[in-house]
This record gives sequence, structure tokens and C-alpha cells, in this order.
Amino acid sequence: MNNFKIALMAMVSLTFFSCDNEDDNDSSLSGTGEISVTFDNGYDGNDLILDVANVANENGEALTVSRFSYIVSNFSLIDTDGNEYVYPKDDSYFIINQEEDLEDVTLADIPAGEYTTLKFGIGVDDEKYQEGGEVQEEFWELAEANNLTWSWTAGYKYINYEGTFTSETITEETNYKIHLGRLGDQVNYEEVILELPTNVTVSDEMDSNIHLEIDASKILTAVTSLLLSEDAILMTNAEKAPLVAENASEMFVVDHVHNGSGH
Repeated sequence: MNNFKIALMAMVSLTFFSCDNEDDNDSSLSGTGEISVTFDNGYDGNDLILDVANVANENGEALTVSRFSYIVSNFSLIDTDGNEYVYPKDDSYFIINQEEDLEDVTLADIPAGEYTTLKFGIGVDDEKYQEGGEVQEEFWELAEANNLTWSWTAGYKYINYEGTFTSETITEETNYKIHLGRLGDQVNYEEVILELPTNVTVSDEMDSNIHLEIDASKILTAVTSLLLSEDAILMTNAEKAPLVAENASEMFVVDHVHNGSGH
């Protein structure tokens, strides 16, 4: 009987100890931290190197990319309880530019916790655009410096993808230009939702990184095949612009999550 009582007391003590440890683990994530998102541009499984010919894509067209830049915006994170933290909208517009080695987005002051999902948009949403030029002046100038604007009336280029290509029917190097943006009332803004293979953790003692792999070839192949040999200048085509936007939304994959500073 004495042995039974001793064993029972030990089990109860262990239970309380476990609960205390669990509470300590939960409470250890406090304050705020920083999550960086790296946009690692590639092409069909290889590094994207500007002005170097790539192998033919799924459409049988071989592209040499000379420019690849785009706008990402409206970041949010979903935690393990399903709560969504929306990053402050005024600070949530960023430029990725292969020419200038701009590949990192820094999200500061993220509430401590574990997050399972990353969300963001490609381009500039209609709400932001409708705020007008005075409100957007600083970001507009940044986008302009990175070749991501038309006139203010036409607005932003969400994606600027340029270079040359050849195909079975076009054997001489031919210029192509893909500029995605709003066309009148057609916004062409796409949201990307990425489930993380490992929860990203952040607190006042831990900054973390989400490393994305981008496949630029998907812009012409992901959902709908778009042949440059049929239309090498895709800028104001109202029929094909939504197809470019949909394809582009599929070019992002989470490569890994690094909990703790670094990539």
C-alpha cells in the first residue's frame, strides 16, 4: 500500500511538472520579433542568371532573361490557432529586383508565436491604388526607380519580365516583354497562400526567415501555356493579362524555414 501511495504521488507530481513545463514553453514566446522573407529567383530548377540562355521551357521556347522584377504586398501570417496577423498595410509594399539583388522582405514587430502559413499579394491592390499619388509618392518613386511603373494613370507594373527567346519556328533571338499591371478596371492583382513545411517561430529573443524559391519559367507555363511565338509583347492584352497573373501566382514555393537569425 505504501508503495502504491508513493507511486501515485510520483505520477501526480510528474503531471503537474509536465503542465508547468508546457506553460513555461508557451509563455517563453513573448514580445515581438522579425521575420524576413527571401525571394530566391530561379528558372526551371536552376538559379536565374540574367543574360544567360536557359533550356527550353514546357512550351519549347528558350528564354534569356535580362530583367525580372516584381512587387509583393499585403503580407499576413496565420498562427497555429488559426488567427491571422495582418502586417500594417502602409508598410506592406516591397520590390524584388534581380538586377539590383533585391531579394529580402523584412517584416518587423511580428507578435511572438508560431505561424503555419504565409500570405501575400503580387502587385498593388485596388484599395491602395485608389488612395492616389500623394499618399503613394514614396513607394511610387521606389517602383519607378526599379522600372515598375507606367504613367500614373496606367499605374504600376506588378511584374517586369524581359529578355529574348527562340523557338522551333523563331530561330533568331527575338525580344519579349511581359509587363503585368492593371488595365482600366481590370486589376490583375493575385494573392498567394503558402503553407509552411515547418512552423516559423518568432519572439523578442528570436528572429526567423522564410526562404522561398521562385520559378520564373512558370509565368508562361504554370496554369495556361502562353506562347511568345504567338505574342511576344504582353503588356496591354486584357485577355491574356489575367492568365499571366494566375501563372505568376504559382511560381512561389517554400524551400525552408530557418528559426533563428540567418537564411
